[in-house]
Amino acid sequence: MKTPYKNIYSILKLNRFIVLTVIIGAALTSTISVVMVIKLHNESVNNAFVVNSNGSVIPIKMVSQMENLKVETMAHLELFHTYFYNIDASNYKKNLEKALWLGNSSVDGLYRQKKADGVYNRLIQYSLIQKVLSIESVIDLQNEPYVFETKAIFEINRGTITDTYELITTGKLIHVERNFPNNTHGLLITDFFENTLKKITNEN
Repeated sequence: MKTPYKNIYSILKLNRFIVLTVIIGAALTSTISVVMVIKLHNESVNNAFVVNSNGSVIPIKMVSQMENLKVETMAHLELFHTYFYNIDASNYKKNLEKALWLGNSSVDGLYRQKKADGVYNRLIQYSLIQKVLSIESVIDLQNEPYVFETKAIFEINRGTITDTYELITTGKLIHVERNFPNNTHGLLITDFFENTLKKITNEN
């Protein structure tokens, strides 16, 4: 005899199968979503994007950015120390003007102090030639402003006599707008200070 409950077990099995399928599908979808989010996060952490002149989006690795930052900070410090200390009677005005674009008021204050002390007048009066031989900088790039210490070796030619000196300077670097051709690296020296200056003697 047929009853309305004859296939109830079949219906329950079908319902259980559907429920299990939905649960498994939802679990798989959630797992895949989590994996994709993690992957996307890792990629976004390791990549940055810039837009070039024709509007194309270009990915750049953050590692490469740090490498570029190191190169630019080193180049900025080398350029500044060359302009500020590699001077003679014929080029000091031009070089110092370029150097002042690369630093803030701390650099300008040091320049004014040297000028008041007659440093540049002696340069002209005695036809001195101050030549930078080497520049070595150590920079902490972990946090901005970037603290640096630079060792510059330079010589002063007084005609028949040439003396060599070691100068240690310190300061910080911050980002500013790039200014072509005055400040191409978009960095500015702050808190600049001449720590030590000593004469190097050649001992044979």
